[in-house]
Amino acid sequence: MTDQKTTLGFYGAASMVTGSNFLLTILGEGNPGHGVKIMIDCGLFQGGSVFDEKNHAAFPYDPASVDVLIVTHAHLDHVGRIPKLIREGFHGTIYSTPPTRDMARLILTDSMGVLRREAEAKGTKPLYNEADVEKAMSHWQAKPYRQSFELPGGVSATLHDAGHILGSSMVELTRGGKTIVFSGDLGNSPAPLLHNTEALTQPDYLVMESLYGDHEHEDRDTRKHILEDVIESTVLRGGALIIPAFSIERTQEVLFEINDLVEHKKIPEVPVFLDSPLAIKVTEIYKAEENDQYFNKTAMAAIASGDDIFKFPRLHFTLSRQESDAIAETPDPKIIMAGSGMSNGGRVVKHLKRHLADPKSTMLIVGYQAAGTMGRMIQDGAKEVTIEGEVIPVRAQITTIHGYSAHKDGAELLTFIEPAIDSLKKVFLVHGEPKGLLFFAQRARDYLGLDAAVPQEGEVFTIDF
Repeated sequence: MTDQKTTLGFYGAASMVTGSNFLLTILGEGNPGHGVKIMIDCGLFQGGSVFDEKNHAAFPYDPASVDVLIVTHAHLDHVGRIPKLIREGFHGTIYSTPPTRDMARLILTDSMGVLRREAEAKGTKPLYNEADVEKAMSHWQAKPYRQSFELPGGVSATLHDAGHILGSSMVELTRGGKTIVFSGDLGNSPAPLLHNTEALTQPDYLVMESLYGDHEHEDRDTRKHILEDVIESTVLRGGALIIPAFSIERTQEVLFEINDLVEHKKIPEVPVFLDSPLAIKVTEIYKAEENDQYFNKTAMAAIASGDDIFKFPRLHFTLSRQESDAIAETPDPKIIMAGSGMSNGGRVVKHLKRHLADPKSTMLIVGYQAAGTMGRMIQDGAKEVTIEGEVIPVRAQITTIHGYSAHKDGAELLTFIEPAIDSLKKVFLVHGEPKGLLFFAQRARDYLGLDAAVPQEGEVFTIDF
């Protein structure tokens, strides 16, 4: 094994937030022509026309040469190019937890409509179609947490709970006494619904997301108090509270928190609309009995008491377009949760168009806003935005609660990595904006004495694995 070389390539989420895609290649094993190739995630690049070009570009490797794909979780920036990978020749096995598989089918199917409309507007072909999604699902095998399974090249794989969204995983690969861990996205523990992120073992290498490496979040109690205050103040002003929400996890967490506030009569009862077909379908997966195992003790206690944690008085699920349009007929005050989470499309856009100019209303941001998105522009203080060709002044209250982020902040990332400092040969920091990645890399070097690298897109490292 000493004559063999293993490389680690970074083809997405490298010095950027989006498009997670990492490729481990073990030369001298398997097919002599390409070795054994194990891929972690194959996500969509999100955030504007430049990324559209990247999504349509050819992969920088031969998809047919990839033996295995392991998926950390079902967010589009981690699964969104899997059907394209299939279309271009990948025929290996895809592994993930059961909830990741189920939600990936939903989110890939849901994204087809958006991709089709974008392709029609630009006169290009859609990235993939329904047949590609179904073919991807036929390759998919579900694996539970903490149960190892064998891969080609003498590699053993184990999925560990990342605490990020339902079914999210860290991927631990072991071979010849050496271990590499791909963190996926690491949850902001303790979370309202999910178990805490599992502790690291003793890996030799770690590929770790660092989205909030230069930020600190509010704690759980603080974020809930801010949510309560925002709801109360908006209701008192007689406005609408608009929450652009990510369909997976953020929506379910905020619903859970509002449910608790309503049941304890800490906020006035007003109409609450979940205006996202995808979020509604994902919530049904969260409610499935077989997924109770993924919830923490607090959520399980609420479920055991007979509480439907995603149902409370005056909560309305608006699946159809007609139901969505009818929300405008409900007088303020009201709460509207709608996708997309970065306000770059989806049903939330029409609600923002209607309410951003109203000083009585509030836009509540509860997740990461990528550069170039409308959500980021508003968060950064834009006085006006253009929606559907119309210039809309921003007079509504704009509030951000970082504590509802599904990602660890800088202090939590250091705490997460610290137990493994004696074994780690190198840490690769990914899935973040360059400034934050470089800041956290320096902290990891200064505080923990780690060899921390910030890979560039397309960069390949040789590792001892």
